[in-house]
Amino acid sequence: MAKSFLLIFLFIAASHAQQKITLDDIYTNNTFAAEDLPSYHFMYNSDSIISMVIDQHGAALEKYSFENPGKIETILDSRNLGEINSFDSFQFSSDETKIIVGTHSEKIFRRSSMADFYVYDRHTKRLSKIAEHKIQEPLFSPDGLKVAYAFENNLYVKDLISGKTTQITSDGQINKIINGITDWVYEEEFYIVRAFEWNADSDKIAFIRFDESEVPEFTMDIYGKELYPGQMVFKYPKAGEKNSEVSLHLYDLRTAKSSKVDLGNNLQHYIPRMRWSNDPNTLAVTTLNRHQNNMNLLFVDSKTLKASLVLNEKDAAYIKLGDDLTFLQDNSFIWSSEKDGFNHLYHYDQTGKLINQITKGNWEVTDFYGFNGQTQTVFYQSAEDGSTNRSIYSIGIIGNNKKKLSKNTGTNSAVFSSSFQYYINTNSSTDNPYVYTLNDASTGDVIKEIKNNDALKAKTILYRVPKKEISVLKTKNGDFDMLMMKPNDFDPAKEYPLLMYQYSGPGSQSVSNSWYNHRDYFHATLVQEGFIVAIVDGRGTGFKGRDFKKMTYKQLGKFEVEDRSKPLWFWEKSLLLMKTG
Repeated sequence: MAKSFLLIFLFIAASHAQQKITLDDIYTNNTFAAEDLPSYHFMYNSDSIISMVIDQHGAALEKYSFENPGKIETILDSRNLGEINSFDSFQFSSDETKIIVGTHSEKIFRRSSMADFYVYDRHTKRLSKIAEHKIQEPLFSPDGLKVAYAFENNLYVKDLISGKTTQITSDGQINKIINGITDWVYEEEFYIVRAFEWNADSDKIAFIRFDESEVPEFTMDIYGKELYPGQMVFKYPKAGEKNSEVSLHLYDLRTAKSSKVDLGNNLQHYIPRMRWSNDPNTLAVTTLNRHQNNMNLLFVDSKTLKASLVLNEKDAAYIKLGDDLTFLQDNSFIWSSEKDGFNHLYHYDQTGKLINQITKGNWEVTDFYGFNGQTQTVFYQSAEDGSTNRSIYSIGIIGNNKKKLSKNTGTNSAVFSSSFQYYINTNSSTDNPYVYTLNDASTGDVIKEIKNNDALKAKTILYRVPKKEISVLKTKNGDFDMLMMKPNDFDPAKEYPLLMYQYSGPGSQSVSNSWYNHRDYFHATLVQEGFIVAIVDGRGTGFKGRDFKKMTYKQLGKFEVEDRSKPLWFWEKSLLLMKTG
């Protein structure tokens, strides 16, 4: 009731205030910043959650139970550590007795960074620094007794019992050789930074070596707080130039020996993904050719160093590269593919023989959340409720008992607990900002609301933020999703200037049933000055199937221009009785 009175009051106030959005509101004052959840971690061995809380006093890890409201305990508090004042990242060992915390993070490229990292032992209450310098990508071994990390293009392993550090590569050199960390191309285009992985027995590390000696250098001035700019020189292959030469290596901690794996003709050009299976001697490796239309899945035997081809996918265009490879207890695996025209999930046996297609339909699986071995249930996000929406579903491994878990239309995403009994759902739409709820994974029912953004919604009413209207344009070239923002006092008999925003990189999406982002708020400032803003996702954009997305392959810019250069059908199909000016 109180909320209703508040909204009514703000509607009345807004009609008189006529308050407009400014650029300072968006970019400086964060007037429209949404409240989100702090970094959190579902505990591996219990249905509890760890939340990282950062304030002016430092950082802490707080433990919460799903069953009972309120904090259970403080796992770690930087005010009690002595050596560090705060931390900005954390990682638990598999038995959750140790925690890696990072502080003084320093960004390198878009996804890479380095920091000072420490290990905190929950039993001894002791904090120990992993290395005396900033390092990259520290990773616990599965047994929690060792940490592998990268420093100055080489890999190291620290034994947490003896404190001894072993350097396992020695040829790393800036702008020449990189061990275990990706080059710029992989970080930017394949979305990965760490290129090393522990096996299940904690006695082997697989890593990729990048030889970028022949890659042309790019020089860029870096402007900061100093009087003169600094300079960054890094390897950057432009189109047609030489890329890094990559090779796969295995390091055996028992013998202290590193071996190169000969992938033969199956190496192709890229090694964008690798993952150990449940068998500690079997490494799964994905390779791609430079055109990215021929992808291999290989299994490498770490004892013999022999690689065998398990799956091969070819496409007339590029192949979608995902992170969905998941090994089940019997070492069969789940894999995603667009081979039937839409991205779906498939179940293969340990030899690569297809068992069954798990999901089917003229819609895309947009995220894979995991597999519950006890109930034989797969959890995923999809666009089956419309390409501008995202919903959460569960389905049996054999493709039966499909169930929609998300209750509200719009954009839903989920993070599941380790037991797959619970998940945190994030929902937003063009009408409602982000709401975070704890949900029952078997039914989707909301157990409790964790956080909402009612105050933000009230603020947008006060500022009279124009509504985002989503519709579908029916054209001879397909159905195009359209988003439009019009002045609140829009009159179809008047003429308005039009801004048509366009970005349609392969597989992208600019029109979605989700809350406002910075670009939307900027567009809103224009609409408040009398503009109309329109966005159309034409051919080449994502979530409408393989053919729609890959139409622009090898001819970027052709269809995108065609789909946005005919104002007649644009206005006719949008049913606006006006001129474009």
